[in-house]
Order: sequence, then structure tokens, then C-alpha cells
Amino acid sequence: MEKKNVQEILDRIRAELSIFYEIGNAMRSTLNLEEILFIILTGVTSHAGLGFNRAMLFLVNEQEDALEGKMGIGPHSVEEAGLIWDRITSQQMSLEDLISAYTFYKKGGSELDKAVRSIKVPLREDAGVLAMTALEGMSFEITTDETRRKTENDPVLRCLRTEHFVTVPLKAKDKVVGVILADNLFTKKTILKDDIRTLTMFANHAGLAIENSRLYEQTVYESNTDTLTRLWNHGYFQFLLTEELKKAYESRSSLSLVMFDIDNFKNYNDSMGHQMGDQILREVARILKTTCDGKGSVARYGGEEFTVILPNLGKNTAQETAENLRKAIEGYPFKGQEVQPTKNLTISAGLSTYPEDALDKERLIYLADMALYEAKRTGKNKVCVYRSK
Repeated sequence: MEKKNVQEILDRIRAELSIFYEIGNAMRSTLNLEEILFIILTGVTSHAGLGFNRAMLFLVNEQEDALEGKMGIGPHSVEEAGLIWDRITSQQMSLEDLISAYTFYKKGGSELDKAVRSIKVPLREDAGVLAMTALEGMSFEITTDETRRKTENDPVLRCLRTEHFVTVPLKAKDKVVGVILADNLFTKKTILKDDIRTLTMFANHAGLAIENSRLYEQTVYESNTDTLTRLWNHGYFQFLLTEELKKAYESRSSLSLVMFDIDNFKNYNDSMGHQMGDQILREVARILKTTCDGKGSVARYGGEEFTVILPNLGKNTAQETAENLRKAIEGYPFKGQEVQPTKNLTISAGLSTYPEDALDKERLIYLADMALYEAKRTGKNKVCVYRSK
């Protein structure tokens, strides 16, 4: 082998090791899944990394037996590509600089990112090359016109406008956790065997980082979740309310807090037993969460008491939401509810609003609790709103 060829191989190996070292250090700096994915795809697309034009990442959803698009990094057009690359070159941006741009990226993803996040691919052999990459646990190289013709009917590839590309599985402990698709749509640079080999090696490290992040996030979720109802627990409610109040202050918007209590719950528990009481708590939690439908965060405050944080909702709109939640409980056929004094199971609610009623968390909770007490005192099965006298 010629001395020149040996030197080229050594230079390439040094470059690869340097890339893996930098990206590895970056991935060790966080356990947040979104940040991990951003670091991975930045490493695949960066001029200081593997240098592909675009990279898209899909993760396996075991519950739905599907691949879900999670993130895409890269330009949407030739013009956008030129602007991005000119900026990177003129500012001499390193891989570390590009990774640190995550805070700007998360404010609004690119057109490619939006397209990727809309994709869900069933894990079946007839579902295209992405599904096959996950099912077979092996790379697919669509790098010639001949191989491209075999995938031209794949609707996902048409959506992504990709032609010549490579897919590699992301593995963790012999389990496929996702797939990366990378291409050179704009430069039309040929994807070489060395590119695929390097990307495959990188994907093995990335798969482990993703799995570690998922395990960490699952642990965090479990520690913040009430074991009986699967709602946020009291501690996380306090944290969430603090964070939402900060956002409300910064955006000069309203925030409402609703506190719910199951009416005559002790009577139900004494009559039907604690196991049935637990079932009621689970069902009430599910109804509150379903009826709330993403408008706010539902938590178990303690015992038979629940809370709903409603960001960006003033008093009147929040009262309507609280009434809808109360009616949903009142109209549900709970088992054994005929033992209750009113022959059905109901809830009472109290509501307070930032900044109209209170400027701090403790005061907001106190006023919602006072309004709840008023609802209980004046007949139950109603929503009372705190109003300053």
C-alpha cells in the first residue's frame, strides 16, 4: 500500500475518533432526550461531524408497534442550504458551537423537522425501508438509481423528498430503539462505503445514549407521578405551578387554579370499602384528565382532592372549564354511587386566578382552597370562584 494511501486512512481514522470524542462528550452532558437527539443529528449533519446534508431520526414506540418521527435537522431547500452553510463557514462554527445552538432550535423547528414529526410508520415488512431497517436491525443503502427504483413507491420517502440515502438502526443492548435516515439531497455528494461504516459505528453509540435517556426520563416521570391515579403528585404540582406562574409573569397572561374535592367521599369509603374507594379515585382522575383535554395539568393534591392548573385562562373561561369537569363527574355512572346521600357521586370546586386574585403561589392555592370550602359549605356539587370583596 502506498504511503499516501496509508496517510489518508490514518487521517480519516483520526477525524472519526475526534468526531466520536466530541459528540460523546456532548451526549454525556445531558440526559434530556430532545437534547440527546439534537446532538446526534448535529453530529451526523455538521461539517465538523459526518457531513451529511440532512439527518432524520425515528424512535420505536413499542406500545403502538411503530416508528415515530422525532426530529429532523437540515435545510428545506437549496437556497436555505446555501444560507446555512455560508453562515457556518463565515462564523467558523465548530461542532460544539452547533450543538450549543439547541436553545434557538427548540423555539421553532425547521420545515424538515415538522415533516419528520408528522410521520408514523407501522413496524411491518410491507411498510417500507424505515420499517425494514428496524425489523432487520441492519443498514439499507439506497445510493444508486437502480436501488432507488425499489423504494419509489414508499410514501414516507416521497414526503421527505429523499432520493439517494442510507438508513441505519440505532441499537441498545441488541435491541433496535430507532432508525436514522441520512442523505445528501442538495450537494448530491455520493454516499461512500466509508460514510456508511462511520455512520453505523456512530449509531451504535447513539442508540445507547437514547436508551439511557429514556430510562432516566421514565425514572423522573415515575418519581413525579401518583402511584394510584397516575396523575402528577403533590410535589410535582408545586413545581409545575411555580413554573407556570413564571411563564404567566413573563408573558403577562392569566393563570387559573382549580381545586376539586370528592363530595362525601368518607361515606362512600365506609359503605363500599377502601378498594372501591381507590377505584373511584382512579376513575375521577381519568375523567378529569380526559375532559381537561390538554387545556391544563391535572394533579392529585392529596386524599380525595385534585387540582387543575389552567395556563392562559382568565376567571370566566376557567370557570366554564371547571363546570365542564364537574358535570362530567356528575354524569358518570360510578359503581355503588347510590350509597351517597344524593344518590350519585359528585365533586365540588374552588377557583382562583393570577394575577387578579393573587401574585404568588401560596396565596393562589389558599384562595382556591377557600373557594372550595365555600362550595362545600353551601351545598356541594358546585364551582365557587374567589372574588375579592
